[in-house]
Amino acid sequence: MSEAVYKRVLLKLGGESLVDEEGDFGLHGHALKNITEEIKAAKDLGVEIAIVIGGGNILRGASLSDIGIERTTGDYMGMLATVINALALQAALEQAGIPTRVQTAIEIQAVAEAYVRRKAVRHLEKGRVVIFAGGTGNPYFTTDTAASLRAMEIGADVIFKATKVDGIYSSDPRIDKSAVKYEELTYIEVLKKGLKVMDSTSVSLCMDNKLPMVIFNVNQRYSIKRVLLGEKLGTTVGA
Repeated sequence: MSEAVYKRVLLKLGGESLVDEEGDFGLHGHALKNITEEIKAAKDLGVEIAIVIGGGNILRGASLSDIGIERTTGDYMGMLATVINALALQAALEQAGIPTRVQTAIEIQAVAEAYVRRKAVRHLEKGRVVIFAGGTGNPYFTTDTAASLRAMEIGADVIFKATKVDGIYSSDPRIDKSAVKYEELTYIEVLKKGLKVMDSTSVSLCMDNKLPMVIFNVNQRYSIKRVLLGEKLGTTVGA
């Protein structure tokens, strides 16, 4: 077996990773099966994997202002959507034989552990996948920022952001056919160009702590494993 180039990774998954190609809402069994297979292939390399998951397939807190719900309340509702996704992913992973723990930034004792950094690290050391739900636990911060924050806290070597696009482009390639793909970028270039791969707070956190990011298409077969083995997929963001 080839050796992974990273020992501990933080995988950022959007809620859309749990939805089939033709859908944008809810939870789809085929999508859950696919992402579970991808994570299992990566886990079999002996890598410690933590996951931060979004909730956009269920609810986007920022959009609730359109129906009169204030931003703070809407953001908390969005955090609860990430808990639903985390529990669904946990169930799928454990059915595949992967021990998993869910930790939430908002305390929900009946369904998950409260986030405790030292306990999360210990789970990773014991070979468990840890899913962080509830974002940062604070309104006005995205799950991208939560991914950067948790990655720093647990001492991850890299952030993998798994999307439905195979890297960072100058504009949305699904809309603009002339969009140019970047193989490598610096943090400053991402911020200056206003590239919408992760929000500016999360990119700044990574820049301040020199934490690299790799953005790639999760729908490419065994993409997580391939990046772990050093294959150049997607776009790398670093110093």
